[in-house]
Amino acid sequence: MAAVGASIFFYISSSLVLLLFTLLVKYVTLGTKNSSTKLRPPPSPPSLPIIGHLHLLGSVIPKSFQTLARLYGPLIKLRLGASTCIVVSNAQVAREIMKDHELNFCYRPNFGSSDYFLYNGSYFITAPYGTYWRFMKKLCMTQLLSSSMLGRFMHIREEEIHKLLKSLMVCSSEGKESNLSLELTSLTNNILCRMAMSTTCLGKDNDAKEIHGLVGEFLEVGAKLSIGEVFGPLGKLDLFGYGKKLGKIVGKFDQILERILEEHEKEIEVGQRETRDMMDIILQVYRDPNAKVKLTRNDMKAFFLDIFLAGTDTSSVTLQWAMAEIMNHPQVLKMLRAEIDSVVGKSRLITESDVPNLPYLQAVVKEVLRLHPAGPFSLRQSAEDCRINGYDIKAQTRTLINVYAIMRDPEAWNNPEEFIPERFLEYNNDDVVKMNGNDFRYVPFGYGRRGCPGASLASTVVQGTVAALIQCFEWKIEGGDKVNMEEGSSFSVGLAKPLVCYPITCFNPF
Repeated sequence: MAAVGASIFFYISSSLVLLLFTLLVKYVTLGTKNSSTKLRPPPSPPSLPIIGHLHLLGSVIPKSFQTLARLYGPLIKLRLGASTCIVVSNAQVAREIMKDHELNFCYRPNFGSSDYFLYNGSYFITAPYGTYWRFMKKLCMTQLLSSSMLGRFMHIREEEIHKLLKSLMVCSSEGKESNLSLELTSLTNNILCRMAMSTTCLGKDNDAKEIHGLVGEFLEVGAKLSIGEVFGPLGKLDLFGYGKKLGKIVGKFDQILERILEEHEKEIEVGQRETRDMMDIILQVYRDPNAKVKLTRNDMKAFFLDIFLAGTDTSSVTLQWAMAEIMNHPQVLKMLRAEIDSVVGKSRLITESDVPNLPYLQAVVKEVLRLHPAGPFSLRQSAEDCRINGYDIKAQTRTLINVYAIMRDPEAWNNPEEFIPERFLEYNNDDVVKMNGNDFRYVPFGYGRRGCPGASLASTVVQGTVAALIQCFEWKIEGGDKVNMEEGSSFSVGLAKPLVCYPITCFNPF
């Protein structure tokens, strides 16, 4: 028996040695044969089984990615559970993707939450680069968000800013604090609702307020649902019920939009539409038998959901950061007020037409957008295999361009963590520095075909609102001399805590 056992052991051992030798020879042979064509993937930090690099991330995702980039380079590959992506963190690599290889990266990735969208397949923001997307982009740039359309809506923005100022003046007269975060969110939501479909929080059905509530719920639940991607196929099971919740939220939004659409259609039929908003334009295209693309009912509704998701909180967050930075830098506030007084005077309220003559105001807003981009990532996806920064990128690779890190890159900016509006001024003539299209150090709204179509609207709202708030009020911060600048973990990386302060009226234009 002992002899038999020894024979079996010898046989197994010999077989294993032979197998290992065969595999080694095969590996060396293939390595020699394919050495010239071996792929070179981007560098990647050490990972853990199953979770990948999730353990390396903190609550502020763009800052976590920025830290990893400083250790492993401007183009890195990360595995977040079952999901893989590459992250870009400097201007040179961003230029390669957004300009040199723009057509290849002209696609946006879909996340797990899209499976539960009522309008799946109709979204403009994530639509594949093709006929439908090009049609909607052209419609945005030539009609919906064109300069002429923004001019037509100027009275809406001014009226909403007036409402904000009057509300703050009531707080000032009563010596009460104001939650400026809530006030600014209400402002941007009302502006967008009125421009999109002529409804506000003061309407009989309170549509704007309900829409904003649904947008907030959508962003919260959608973010949680997208995290399910790290579970791979298990994420499709909707184990936590976020998919159902998102479906209900979009269902409520759909009911509101359908009712407003029907109201618009009835008024158009009887000739009672006195104003022309975005919904009127969309309906005109929808009813046009000769339109290049035949829009569906879902296409229209999905577009408006995109508008609210992309525009309400992002503009509000930018305004909150702007006021926080200005309050924390008294010299900046002093220079802003001096510029406004010299150009506008103290007999009237500033208007949008004054902004081109206020270079320091423009520089302040540019610096706010550099430090606190409302969209910290520009999301892309490659259509075909390509080579970026010397590394091989496979087709369908999700690509996160870390705008937050690029605009805080110490190799591109002096004192990148400091709030210095003067960096955007030409000292010889106090003119605003124009960041041309080839300067990828500054990309708060993305770039190229997939750049934000609402950039002009966002800049206009932020500049006009900041100017009015500085012209009309001094500001006392609740609980101290400085605003808490801790960053929150929301998608738009807003302030971690609400901006609560005391407005003190220094000019009443009413």
